[in-house]
Amino acid sequence: MKALYKWLMVLVAALVALTSCGISKIKDISLQSVGVKYITPTSTRSLQGVLVLGIDNPAMSLNLTDVEGEVQYKGKPIAVFTTGELPLEGKSVREYELPCTVTLAEGASLLDLAMIAARRSTEGLTADVQLHAALKNGLGKDLQFKALDLTQFTQ
Repeated sequence: MKALYKWLMVLVAALVALTSCGISKIKDISLQSVGVKYITPTSTRSLQGVLVLGIDNPAMSLNLTDVEGEVQYKGKPIAVFTTGELPLEGKSVREYELPCTVTLAEGASLLDLAMIAARRSTEGLTADVQLHAALKNGLGKDLQFKALDLTQFTQ
């Protein structure tokens, strides 16, 4: 019985080590590009759209959930966004399409967005993003990114 217990403890330790290797690589996931496939206004304060994200994932397959954030233009909040779940392929570099809902921030208008879009430049645009990254076995990590300069990601 003691031998079985020791064997089970070794097995559990090996599984924890394997999954923690995958979790530690979550921080190495990088966003290579961001693009907008399309945007459709749904009301005077909100839009539906699809983002195209180029992601380098050196970790195991995982799911990104609870993705939300805020976009600022020259430090002023202009919109908040939320998305659905995004399953990432393990050990890959590829583009993913991600549907999202965008709601204008307090004090921002569709005219503000139109003027920013008319410039056809992401200069001055930054984003704060929060999300949860989880491996298939449920182990995961909350990640937060502040003041991401969108000019470095645009296609």
